[in-house]
Amino acid sequence: MRLVRPARKDREGSAAVEFAMVALPFCLMMFAILELGLVFVTDSVLANATMETGRLVRTGQASAQGIANRDAFKAALCSRMGVLSADCPGRASVDVRVIPQFNTNPPDPMSGGTFNEGALTYCNGQPGSIVLVRVWYRVPLLTSFMSQGLSRLNDGTVRMQATTAFRNEPFAPVAGATCP
Repeated sequence: MRLVRPARKDREGSAAVEFAMVALPFCLMMFAILELGLVFVTDSVLANATMETGRLVRTGQASAQGIANRDAFKAALCSRMGVLSADCPGRASVDVRVIPQFNTNPPDPMSGGTFNEGALTYCNGQPGSIVLVRVWYRVPLLTSFMSQGLSRLNDGTVRMQATTAFRNEPFAPVAGATCP
């Protein structure tokens, strides 16, 4: 009598199929984690560069070093952006203004779904002035779902913002350092 064995299923390609099913979601998740990490690093670098460059205004060094307009302030800011400094001049927008009190709400250049560069100003202020420094940095994101979650603009671009406010120290005012 002959024994009949049950037919074995051919499983040679099953590992490849299972890998294909989990590889794409795994790679997307890893890429999203890396991009989110880059967003956090960019935010930290931007915040530190904004505080350090704002300190130049607070202590009067900005006026003494001839930083009297947005482009000069942006150059000083971008020099403090570390690995992000190469793309910084094209991606950063700067607003330095004197405000009457700390609870003042300045105009938002991102209202209406577009970024309005015309709403930005530059003024170092005088000794004792309250100064608000705001910096926006356009972040290029590669995953569309990250852009959808972070963007307030109609074109889908993401702008990170760093802000610092302070009262200028009593330094000696520099001639010609008045605000418009």
